[in-house]
Amino acid sequence: MAIIIDGKKVSQKIKDEVKEKVAALKAKGIETTLAVIQVGNDPASTVYVGNKKKACEYTGIRSLAYEIPEETTEEELLKLVHSLNDRDDVDGILVQLPLPKHINEDRVIQAISPAKDVDGFHPQSVGALSIGEPGFVSCTPAGIIELLKRYNIQIDGKECVIIGRSNIVGKPVSMLLLRENGTVTVCHSHTADLKEVAKRADILVVAIGKAKFVTADYIKEGAAVIDVGMDRDENGKLCGDVDFESAVEKAGAITPVPGGVGPMTIAMLMNNCVYSAGLKLED
Repeated sequence: MAIIIDGKKVSQKIKDEVKEKVAALKAKGIETTLAVIQVGNDPASTVYVGNKKKACEYTGIRSLAYEIPEETTEEELLKLVHSLNDRDDVDGILVQLPLPKHINEDRVIQAISPAKDVDGFHPQSVGALSIGEPGFVSCTPAGIIELLKRYNIQIDGKECVIIGRSNIVGKPVSMLLLRENGTVTVCHSHTADLKEVAKRADILVVAIGKAKFVTADYIKEGAAVIDVGMDRDENGKLCGDVDFESAVEKAGAITPVPGGVGPMTIAMLMNNCVYSAGLKLED
């Protein structure tokens, strides 16, 4: 039976560490501030934004909320982003995705100053990650690495297989695993013999958005399985991309859904904010 990797517990520990760092910066006269912009009232986005506000409150990070109407133009949104870029009292800027159809997401992401890109989505942040330079790492991939490390799951020299090549999870997590000296294979919808490739993995990361797609016969005995999926099963119940019931019998360690990778994303966002604020000490 696999060890269940408890993302709630680890994320709580990280938030407690962030709380201490925020307090230490405050003692030096630096207040950590995150600006969150939500365009429209997509229900899932509203839940995420609410969770981010709660995490800010808990860690002592000042949160500025900009909840603006659906019909806001791209030009108006860019103007707001630029004004936040120029503010010395703002350490991180986060634009909640997805944006309404009439707004170009890439243009908005690229408008955020790389120095305040706490989501780690700006091309400059991604470029820094790919060549091993310091910079912001997107929160979900950073959270995955943190879970592996805090559960003492060795990455160095291990076979790591990622199913999914998105810019938000698949690609950045592949670069982070490489940075930790893992041997990395990235799979996708065109991969031949996906099951056979997955079965080589000591660490299997699944991020494809297909409910319970990966079953026990994709998993090597004793592998660490990281499920990034947030899906609904046939009964409308929250589940992951991995069929937990069958996988838990074969894996050595596994993240559940909910309560695995999800909570880590917000904890790492808080961590990125306090890192950004701490850079003021170097100025």
